[in-house]
Amino acid sequence: HDPPSQSLTLTQIFSYPSHIAPITTVAAAGPAAASGSSDDTIHIYDLSSAASLGPLHHFSSSITSLCFYCPPNLSFPRNLLSAAADGTISIFDTEPFVLLKSFRSHKKCINDLAVHPSGKLALSVSRDGCLAMSNLMRGKRSFCCRLGKEATIVKFDGSGERFFMASEEKIGVHLAEDARLLFELDNQKRVLCAAPGEGGILFTGGESRSITAWDTNSGKVAYCIEDAHSTRLKGIVVLTKDGGSDDEPYLVASASSDGFIRVWDVRMAVKEKPNPLAEANTKSRLTCLAGSSLKSSKRPRIGKSTPKEEDVEEEV
Repeated sequence: HDPPSQSLTLTQIFSYPSHIAPITTVAAAGPAAASGSSDDTIHIYDLSSAASLGPLHHFSSSITSLCFYCPPNLSFPRNLLSAAADGTISIFDTEPFVLLKSFRSHKKCINDLAVHPSGKLALSVSRDGCLAMSNLMRGKRSFCCRLGKEATIVKFDGSGERFFMASEEKIGVHLAEDARLLFELDNQKRVLCAAPGEGGILFTGGESRSITAWDTNSGKVAYCIEDAHSTRLKGIVVLTKDGGSDDEPYLVASASSDGFIRVWDVRMAVKEKPNPLAEANTKSRLTCLAGSSLKSSKRPRIGKSTPKEEDVEEEV
């Protein structure tokens, strides 16, 4: 933030040539970040020290989805889950990063993976056209059902009471208790990324080049940032206010194939088309996006003993 000019700037902290093949997925929580690639490896990063901690070599196929589980009372993740093209799900402990269990959940490539806020179960969707539920306490698949068509995205809402599945231009809103479909959201063009917000809001992006905020309680569009990028969106991250209050998030970051990362104040989108608060041209073809909130004092080091919670946070 530059007070004299009232402008915001996105500054690159570090960059590592970590993979020898395209990066397919990224995840971040607290001081931890991870990237997965079609080179069959996962690389781990400590954001608090801007350091690469090296790769995880436990796979025989491409990594297609990554997800951290972070307990509500902690600012650092407890587990890392990965999904692979051979249909397997792997569970890692983050202190240090060791493999706890790997099991087969699908017959074909897993498209996306989502962990319930309780950390006890996960949902996954695959090219086999199925939705699977995995028991993370036992490390095995507990339920599987065939969908009408292949789903590419699955996300839980913040409470864990609902989950969302995207298939082409449709987003299904389901009850988590019995997977019952409540209603479908029609995005008109293919959805490539989604991020749940507070207050029942779901942000989606994709071929439409816009950021759409859906009210999942009514099934209607709450607001939309038209033409947020010049090409399709490949990632959306919802950033909350300092301290993580229960108010609706006002900052949303988006990444596009055009190489730009942009940050938006979505409160302005309700009244008019906003200009991005900040943007950065990575001069690369972006494939995914993740975001995290770091402690600004006594930040825990990944794989070390983790200190108690501190009060001050900064958005990253």
